[in-house]
Amino acid sequence: MKVGLYFGTFNPIHIGHLTIANHLAEHSDLDQIWFVVTPQSPFKKKSSLLDNRQRYEMVYLATEDYLKLKPSDIEFELKQPNYTIDTLTYLEERFTDYEFALIMGEDNLKSFHKWKNYELILENYSIYVYPRLSKGKINPQFKNHPKIFNISAPIMELSSTFIRKEIKAGRNVRPMLSDKVWHYIDEMNFYKHF
Repeated sequence: MKVGLYFGTFNPIHIGHLTIANHLAEHSDLDQIWFVVTPQSPFKKKSSLLDNRQRYEMVYLATEDYLKLKPSDIEFELKQPNYTIDTLTYLEERFTDYEFALIMGEDNLKSFHKWKNYELILENYSIYVYPRLSKGKINPQFKNHPKIFNISAPIMELSSTFIRKEIKAGRNVRPMLSDKVWHYIDEMNFYKHF
């Protein structure tokens, strides 16, 4: 089983996230995509960031009708702050029959050389990069790298920040969210008072 790990706060998860993940599930050799919900850092409390379990619940609701897309709360169990290399090491120990790969936007690849143990990650894991409109250049060492695969997924310029601002302003965001997530946010009155 080859699993692509899609890390994020998913605050909230929206159709852009689902479109990219589904594209990778259908157009790559990845068998499943796990949405790894990043826990709130105890060192960076943000009032706009919902509780870990509430964000996990939204990812669960958004993915439950997709066989190849799964929610993951694996990082909730790990010590803070989280580093991707530590999560990968933990997953390797826990799921010995699985092969893991990273999924990231092109904007993250531009700063990947600043990640903790990025060389080790690149040595042991494939990275699937989806396009993003962003400034800056990709480090030459990452161009044509045998472990880095550029995926021609649709460019999604929808952001969770934009959705939160729209909700606070009282605007309709329903088309930007899966139906179940929209109902959950509406029912819980999330993002209206940030």
